[in-house]
Amino acid sequence: MSLQLSFSPHTLQFKFDARTSRGAISEHKVYFVKVWDTATPEVYGRGECAPLAGLSLDHRPDLEQKLRQVAELVNNQQVELSVDAELPQELGLQEWPALRFALETALLDLENGGKGLLYDNAFSRGEAGIPINGLVWMGDRDFMQQQIEQKLKDGYTCLKLKIGSLDFTTELELLQRIREVAGADRLTVRVDANGAFPPQEAFKKLERLAKYELHSIEQPIRQGQPKEMAQLCAYTPVPIALDEELIGVREPQAKEALLERIKPQYIILKPTLVGGLAASAEWIRMAEERRMGWWMTSALESNIGLNAIAQFTARYQITLPQGLGTGQLYHNNIPSPLQIRQGELWRGI
Repeated sequence: MSLQLSFSPHTLQFKFDARTSRGAISEHKVYFVKVWDTATPEVYGRGECAPLAGLSLDHRPDLEQKLRQVAELVNNQQVELSVDAELPQELGLQEWPALRFALETALLDLENGGKGLLYDNAFSRGEAGIPINGLVWMGDRDFMQQQIEQKLKDGYTCLKLKIGSLDFTTELELLQRIREVAGADRLTVRVDANGAFPPQEAFKKLERLAKYELHSIEQPIRQGQPKEMAQLCAYTPVPIALDEELIGVREPQAKEALLERIKPQYIILKPTLVGGLAASAEWIRMAEERRMGWWMTSALESNIGLNAIAQFTARYQITLPQGLGTGQLYHNNIPSPLQIRQGELWRGI
């Protein structure tokens, strides 16, 4: 088998300015990676390299240069890719997690016939759905209230609110409105602060949030403050999920050290940010060994990346709603059999 590789850019256009505590984005430039065997060029696998500004290690000016270098190494047979082996060290992908994810998933796709079927499980066969949270984006109060009402109409039993950009009192009022509509027995509510809370204010804010019986809060303080985060996790009235904290932690010993020191209640895995599916599987194993909960989340990829993450997730016994509902954000997403029905992600055949 002699594999070839190509890539092409694609700029995804948001249907609205997607706001987080780090600012608003209206478009997302991604690269689609294609891998095929020269003997059967009509069969090819696709992957997606979709780094996020402000988060991804590989959101940098020389990304396209790196893609070109990888393609040249593969196409000139200087480095051999294989569908049934790990990515070669010679490609130098240690600092390129989104590119690792793209190559990993393209090879899986090719190995399984190149039709977007990466794994054989009930989800990929269209026999079962994956419960997901309905994402409520930051915005003014009316915009967020409108999203909340629509998500409830759409049948979601778990909502996730981005917080940290509005006045905190206003955000508490939104949570109060949600709880007036549905109590914790009917509706699970998660919040994501994206590191917006100053460490000295975080515990008091968590105490106020606890009134609304939240499932969890993602990354209440900025990553890279392990002492402060460990203290919060030890005494928090709201379970804490690490998200950005996992970015750039590659070696197994470093992963174990982080989990042992901070002892979070949950971890959240974005393959684009943590280095692909194999890296995510390693985090999951370590979390489960320590009886920490976890869930998978897409990182604003197109349907190509979302399809891969969802099929990977379905290999596990799913006990919590996953963060896999971002496919509807774009005007120009890639056509896909993925559908959302009553708060679950399904894959048509």
